[in-house]
Amino acid sequence: MSANRKTVVGVIFGGRSVEHDVSIITGHQVIRAFDPERYEVVPIYIDRTGRWFTGDPLLELKNFKNEVISLKGVVSAILSPSIQHHGLILNPTAGRFEKSEIKRLDVVFPTIHGSHGEDGTLQGLLELADIAYVGCGVLASAIANDKIMSKIVLSQQGVPIIEGVSFSRTEWLQAPDKVISHIIHELHYPVFVKPATLGSSIGIGKAADEALLRAHIEVAINLDQRVLVEQAIEDPTEINCAVMGIGTEITASVLEQPVSWDQFLTFEEKYTRGGEGMKSADRIIPAPLPEELATKIKNIAIQAFRAIEGRGTARIDFLVKPKTGEVYLNEINTMPGSLAFYLWQETDLPPRNMVDRLVAIAREAQAEKRKNNYDYQTSLVNLVESRGLKGTKGQKR
Repeated sequence: MSANRKTVVGVIFGGRSVEHDVSIITGHQVIRAFDPERYEVVPIYIDRTGRWFTGDPLLELKNFKNEVISLKGVVSAILSPSIQHHGLILNPTAGRFEKSEIKRLDVVFPTIHGSHGEDGTLQGLLELADIAYVGCGVLASAIANDKIMSKIVLSQQGVPIIEGVSFSRTEWLQAPDKVISHIIHELHYPVFVKPATLGSSIGIGKAADEALLRAHIEVAINLDQRVLVEQAIEDPTEINCAVMGIGTEITASVLEQPVSWDQFLTFEEKYTRGGEGMKSADRIIPAPLPEELATKIKNIAIQAFRAIEGRGTARIDFLVKPKTGEVYLNEINTMPGSLAFYLWQETDLPPRNMVDRLVAIAREAQAEKRKNNYDYQTSLVNLVESRGLKGTKGQKR
């Protein structure tokens, strides 16, 4: 790539997810962080039904107050899985008097939260397209996005987790009393009910009795096909830590203590109190913890990120009992609200430098992947063709 050419970065936001609006905010925070002298930012918006669009009007957050895709300059697009395109196909269904165009991308920066973006699905598409992308890969994204699977993986790696019980929508619909009986046998009130793969506190409820437990399960089971019920930790302090890096080179940010007036941070507390996403919520930075305990939490955060083969950045949330030093990992957010810019700023890494680092990590990961040899040729087809396909209608006689 020419030293004078700008790096073309596609920032994907929106998505077919209940966290659609949160993603729009995060996407524009990332767009705003890039140095326009060094990067050409291509906005890529996925609407609530899953349609893809691009165009300059998508760069302005104010345009999303109305039907943004109807604005002049917004065109339909798809991200091609073919390596020959290496980017977007604009006007993919162009007719006789129009033509499709290719917009090549050097790097993609996904900023979709939750389903169809943070869960490994979008990452899989980018792997097929052979485009470098920011953040965790397919496996790490899928594990971290699934609260049930992440518990299994992290517990196997010795990371302290919260005890929980999981079940499917089918199990609940077929035998709700049996599910309730199992939960009560394994846990005790109060408990938290959580959809397995949603974030931003959507669908989460605290239950202190069976009536509330059933009510919260009914909500969660309509948002996800699997549900996790966790033991509530008594009088915990929530502590969050961001991590960044790849391989063995992972660092932890300063710790924060969110301040909530409720029993846990709700969606409204996280995103609607000041217009700047997670940055607007009340918080104490650095968290008022003994140095030894703070170091312990940072080490566990790094351990957990490595355990899922994470790369790029993530925010890892903990529940802590400062008096006893007990630490429980609550969840790993591979696409945190506001990208945890506010935590890295406190670690002397402003947003502009942070996105530079994340792009560099994305390219490093792609360079490592390209060391793999995918062209392994054999004579197997010729051999099978000469002998015939056994057990098929086309078998030679």
